[in-house]
Amino acid sequence: MSEHDDRVPMRHMLDHAREAVAMIGGRTRQEIASDRTFQLALTHLVEIVGEAAARVSPETRGRYPDIPWCQAINMRNRITHGYDVVDHELVWDTVKEDFPALIETLERALSRNA
Repeated sequence: MSEHDDRVPMRHMLDHAREAVAMIGGRTRQEIASDRTFQLALTHLVEIVGEAAARVSPETRGRYPDIPWCQAINMRNRITHGYDVVDHELVWDTVKEDFPALIETLERALSRNA
């Protein structure tokens, strides 16, 4: 095992994606528009998933092409660099529609690489 263990940021991706999905459970899309704390928390979790994805080595990314590395990293960049124009509906859609599949894919990858 090298000094850099790609399982660590992959685990961070998994943990924060799970937390985001749990956070929207039982809530409505409209709540993200009206609850500033919810907006910030959900946006930050999505940001962390993308930052963690960027910390995974290109070699490991290549071994797991099912994981949408570029999309996660690009979403993080959009949020971070466009902090003043964050589309909270897009954040909601990402968590609601994309994160469940991401979670499953990361779980499979990490279980094979345990």
